[in-house]
Amino acid sequence: MDPVTTDPVTTNPVPYSLEVSGLAFAYPDGHQALFGVDFALERGERVALLGPNGAGKTTLVLHLNGILTAGAGSVRVAGLPVDRAHMAEVRQRVGIVFQDPDDQLFMPTVREDVAFGPANAGLRGAELDARVTRALERVGMAGHADRPPHHLSFGQRRRVAVATVLAMEPEILVLDEPSSNLDPASRRELAEILTSLDVTVLMVTHDLPYALELCPRSLILSGGTVVADGPTPELLADGTLLRAHRLELPFGFSPRRAGPPAL
Repeated sequence: MDPVTTDPVTTNPVPYSLEVSGLAFAYPDGHQALFGVDFALERGERVALLGPNGAGKTTLVLHLNGILTAGAGSVRVAGLPVDRAHMAEVRQRVGIVFQDPDDQLFMPTVREDVAFGPANAGLRGAELDARVTRALERVGMAGHADRPPHHLSFGQRRRVAVATVLAMEPEILVLDEPSSNLDPASRRELAEILTSLDVTVLMVTHDLPYALELCPRSLILSGGTVVADGPTPELLADGTLLRAHRLELPFGFSPRRAGPPAL
């Protein structure tokens, strides 16, 4: 990935990995899921997307790589509009890691799973091998390249799922509930990996302590709009805000005592 993304038209540096402006969307049955969402992520930021069930988080994420379109407003990824003309490049730049790694792992070996995306993008030979090796090294799974994914632990499979996305060298890594079903050691290992990555991270989660640990900034999406955007410790210390949007910290957990997230 280039150290600085440039605007595809002007060639000027683009400070934002993601710009969402006035995004509104209604499903065919008339349900309005988003009502004018606005925010931007700077390159290299790690940001948590928080909110209750039904807030519109999944609908928003599906707009980031064009799975959903045709609503009002706009989405730009590294300066590129998410539209039909740029869809192939946008989908390489936005990597989504699903909540269940088994939704992403379907090849006979770990190596083949990680190679699948780049190979379909046209990489071959030594370049493809190097891309796969680099992605597996970044998640600490290089020693498992020839194992069947279903022989791995759940935490290991989640790391391989992250590697399948990193192999595409994305601009943005979107993680859906990355800490779910992880034991404490796997949770810590994944946190260490995510804080070491040189990509922009948008983490969709109900796990407020994990958001505090990993993301200096958080957005709260509720009722299809961004109702709060600020430093994670400040948002999580606002009990009135959390209660208003059905967000709860674990019993006895204090965001102020937990310390700031890793930068």
